[in-house]
Amino acid sequence: MMRSDTLIDRHHKSFPLTASPVTASGIAARGWHLLADDLAYPLAVLRRPAVEHNLQWMQDFAHRKGVELAPHGKTTMSPELFALQLQAGAWGLTFATVYQVSVGAEAGARKIIIANQVVCDADLDGLDALLQRHEGLRVWFLVDSLAQLQLMQDWAQRRGNARCFDVLLEMGVPGQRTGCRTLEEAVSLAQAIAKSSVARLGGIETYEGGVAKCESEHDAREVTALVRRVLDAAKACDDQKLFADEEILLTAGGSAVFDLVVPLLRAQNLSKPVRGVLRSGCYVTHDHGNYARFLKNVEQREGLKESLQPALEVWAMVQSVPEPGLALLTCGRRDVSYDLEMPIPIAHAPRGARSATDSPAGWTISALNDQHAYLRYDPAGTAPQVGDRVGLGISHPCTTFDKWRWMPVIEDDGAITGAVHTRF
Repeated sequence: MMRSDTLIDRHHKSFPLTASPVTASGIAARGWHLLADDLAYPLAVLRRPAVEHNLQWMQDFAHRKGVELAPHGKTTMSPELFALQLQAGAWGLTFATVYQVSVGAEAGARKIIIANQVVCDADLDGLDALLQRHEGLRVWFLVDSLAQLQLMQDWAQRRGNARCFDVLLEMGVPGQRTGCRTLEEAVSLAQAIAKSSVARLGGIETYEGGVAKCESEHDAREVTALVRRVLDAAKACDDQKLFADEEILLTAGGSAVFDLVVPLLRAQNLSKPVRGVLRSGCYVTHDHGNYARFLKNVEQREGLKESLQPALEVWAMVQSVPEPGLALLTCGRRDVSYDLEMPIPIAHAPRGARSATDSPAGWTISALNDQHAYLRYDPAGTAPQVGDRVGLGISHPCTTFDKWRWMPVIEDDGAITGAVHTRF
C-alpha cells in the first residue's frame, strides 16, 4: 500500500481517543491488530492482499481485452486508492461530479471522465478553473440534450469565457436514467455539438448496469442490444465527421456485467482509431453480496477459475444478547451499506481470540438501526456472547466507503499495516 502523510487522529471514527495522532504510513509502527481491540468498534477495514490482487486482476483483464481502464473513483473517494489504480496502469479515472474531479486531479489523474451531465454554473466555473490549475489535465463530461448544450452556451456568453469543453454524447435506455433515447435524437445532438463553440465531441458513452438482472442470458441479450444501439450512433456520427479528435472515445462499464460491453469498446468499423475505456469502480474491493453474485456469471462467461476477491469488511462487537436467537452488534446504518441488502456475517472471533473462524451457518443480519445490527442465530447452535467480535461482509462498497473518513489496512493475519482516507 502506498505511503501517505495523511494524519489520522481522535477526530476520526473508531480511532482510539487515548492514542496520539499518526500518519497513515506510520500506523504499522503502532503494532495494532484487528482482533486485539486496539481500535473501537465498529471498524471498517481493507485487506491489503485482496486489494492488490484486485488491482492487478482488473488491469490484466482490460489489457487482455485490448481496452483501457478508467476506474470510477466515486466508489472509494480515496486518494491512496486512486494512486494505486493509476500506478497499476489505469488510463485515467472516472467521477460523477466536478468536486470529485478535483480530488482525482490532486491525486495525479490527468485523464478524467465525468460519467454525468454538468449543468450548474458553479460546476462549469469549477471545471474551467481545474483545467487552468492542473497542467495536462483533460476532462470529458456527458451531454444528452440540446437543452444542456444551450445551458453551456448561455454560461459561456454570460461569463465571457471562450472555453471549449470536451464532451461525450450519452446513449441511454428508455425508462432509465440519463442519455439519448433514439438514434435520431443522438445524431441531431451530435450535429449541434459539432457546430458549437463551447463543446467538442470526443466520443460516445453509455452505462449498461441498469439493464442487468444477474441472469446471464437476459443480461447478455439486453447489453448486446444496447451495444448495437451505441455502435449505430457512433457509425452515424463518424459518417458525418462529427467527432473532433483523431481518435474516437467509446466508454461503458459498471461493475456488474463489465465483460459484456467489450465488443463496443473494441469497435473496428469507424474511420478513426477507437479508444475503448472501461469504467468499473467496485472491483478494487469487490464485495460479498451483489457484485459477488454478478461476478459468478462473469466467471462462467469468461471461463475463469479465479477473479476478484472481497477486500472490504466491517467488524463489530456483540454488545447484548437480550433473548435466545437475537444478539445486538455495535454497528448500524451509520457504518455499513444496506441499500441493496443487509450486511452478511462472515467471521466470528470469541472475546479475547486473536484469530477468527467462519461465522456459523444460519447467522444473519435481519435489520439495522442507526447504531445497532440485529444478528439472528439458531439458539440450538453456536450462540454469540457479549464481547465477541463479528466480521460483516458487505453488498455494494460505495455506500460503505461514504460512511468512513478513514479505513485501516490489514494483513490476512489481522495486523494493521496501513490506512487510507476518503474525501466524500
